[in-house]
Amino acid sequence: MNVPPAQPLRAQGLRRWQVPLLVLTAGALLAAIESGSRSTFGLFLPPLSETRGWSREVFSLAMALQNLTLGLVLPLAAAAADRVGPVRVVAAGASVYALGIWLMRLIEAPAAFQLVGGLLVGAGFAFASFSLVVAAMVRVVRPERRPLVMGVGMAAASLGQVVFSPIMQGFISAYGWSDALAWLALIALAMVPLAFVLPGDPNLAAERSARRGVRAAIREAAEHRGYLLLTAGFFVCGFHVAFISVHLPAYVLDLGFAASVGAAALALIGLFNIVGSLLAGMAGMRFSRRLSLSFIYAARAAVIAAFLLLPKTELVTYVFAALMGLLWLATVPLTTDIVARLFGVRYLATLFSFVFLSHQLGAFTGVWLGGAIYEATGSYDGMWLAGIAFGLAAALIHLPIDERPLPRLAAT
Repeated sequence: MNVPPAQPLRAQGLRRWQVPLLVLTAGALLAAIESGSRSTFGLFLPPLSETRGWSREVFSLAMALQNLTLGLVLPLAAAAADRVGPVRVVAAGASVYALGIWLMRLIEAPAAFQLVGGLLVGAGFAFASFSLVVAAMVRVVRPERRPLVMGVGMAAASLGQVVFSPIMQGFISAYGWSDALAWLALIALAMVPLAFVLPGDPNLAAERSARRGVRAAIREAAEHRGYLLLTAGFFVCGFHVAFISVHLPAYVLDLGFAASVGAAALALIGLFNIVGSLLAGMAGMRFSRRLSLSFIYAARAAVIAAFLLLPKTELVTYVFAALMGLLWLATVPLTTDIVARLFGVRYLATLFSFVFLSHQLGAFTGVWLGGAIYEATGSYDGMWLAGIAFGLAAALIHLPIDERPLPRLAAT
């Protein structure tokens, strides 16, 4: 993963110590902390709600607002990163994110908790989002290697989930959920120094033909049918991932299993997503990205249907988690690479942020609706059925996408 010889580090906008391998390593560590820390919030739902005397819908709404805020704020964060570079943006976002997690342990009023856990944490995470990091990572490698770099980044994010879920569950069991949140906030602060390893120049490796301004880039994307279909399909990814991340631990408890089973299931999702993300990155280098995405969404629907129909045992839960892990974030490198192929990398953070907004609208729907349906019916069955239907719809939506680069980029 070396910078092409014709473009030395100084011309690339990198300092001498910022070799591509170091940048990619820092990006991978950022992804691991970001994804790992955020994936553990579902573990706090049962103990925090019980201690505060809240219904599950209170915590679910906070997490839903967090996902929605992340999606709404990310375009602003991406525009800032595309203008001034990701370093200051990610460092500031990580600081706010850690502060929000710390405050979650002190809030006792439901409305205040939803503002802090939803709006503050969501906004902080948006400015430290991996989508800003990956936009910097792909600029230090050649275009043909971008899908693999994205896959490696998502694999690192999954590794974070593997590591964080059992550790946080152990902290909750040993010290209580409040102290566990304090440790989570301190760990999140480690993202600040890592952000300063990223390249600070937003023009790094930008295509000459792409230097037309962010507004022109947004208008161009908004008129592209494939981009709009990709955006619509990514809603389903957010719906699946957020619902399962937040509600699977509680669902496992409802089945009569120990809390450790839910934590282990989340860890398995992360573990197998390492393989799934790497396979998706390699598939993006060899096969059609749109067809790969269609297959992933159809496979998700099949896995959820099987989980709903089969007898509920610990083994079935673990197999479900493993299979879902293979499909978990495998959509992200393929989706991001289609955007990069279509429009180039100069405004990749901004253009992908609008696609990601759709993802977060789906996440908001999945998290909030999961809590609402549970409170209304005492069961999550309705949500599993919705997950099947959405998966099949997304598989169809991706089929007509034209993933060929725009003529102005293909000519350079």
